[in-house]
Amino acid sequence: MGFVIFLHTGVCLFLIAIILLQSGRGGGLTEAFSSAESLFGAKTNVFLVRATAFLAGLFLVTCMTLAFLSSKKEKSLMSDSHAATTTHPVPEDAK
Repeated sequence: MGFVIFLHTGVCLFLIAIILLQSGRGGGLTEAFSSAESLFGAKTNVFLVRATAFLAGLFLVTCMTLAFLSSKKEKSLMSDSHAATTTHPVPEDAK
């Protein structure tokens, strides 16, 4: 499960970066970084659209995988943290 969380976090960060690089009505960050055009070539827009679609699909898969894995757990994480704070009473000598 830890690997899926790591993968999901990486996909989220790359998806944010790819979306911000796309040019919209205001121009986007692609105009600010003229090196993006030279890095990806003349068809930068086609690459960014395909990369966005791929990362969005991967994001959906990792979300569904995390939901499936969390539904298989028998107990909640919140009950463990609450139980840990309430199960250790303070002895009378320490007061």
